[in-house]
Amino acid sequence: MFGKKDGPEKSDKIETIVGQDTEFKGTVSSSGGVRVDGRIEGEINCKGDVIIGETATVLANIRGRNVTVAGEVKGNIDTEGKLELTATARLTGDIKVASLTVDDGALFRGASEMKKDGKDLMSKPPLPIPKP
Repeated sequence: MFGKKDGPEKSDKIETIVGQDTEFKGTVSSSGGVRVDGRIEGEINCKGDVIIGETATVLANIRGRNVTVAGEVKGNIDTEGKLELTATARLTGDIKVASLTVDDGALFRGASEMKKDGKDLMSKPPLPIPKP
């Protein structure tokens, strides 16, 4: 009943919060989820989900299971799962994702790469072009 739980449920929780009036420089590493409402300069490495709130300014590369951006990010994003850019998102940087959702009003400037099962889809030889 009160025993320690191991497994994927741990990564579903937000374990680290950078508040709206907080500034952080350096690398944030977490086995759980991370939410940023303040300012981060550096790097975010997370085994769980990453949420960039509307008031956040992030000057960092982000790695996470799933990433949701509602604020401003200047940096590259690499996720094994889904990247969601909400209507208030402003992203400048390259992305590598398995799934991408962009709401109307979101701003994105950069290159995008789709991957499946953690692998770059472009690493396979291209399909032949059919001849007419």
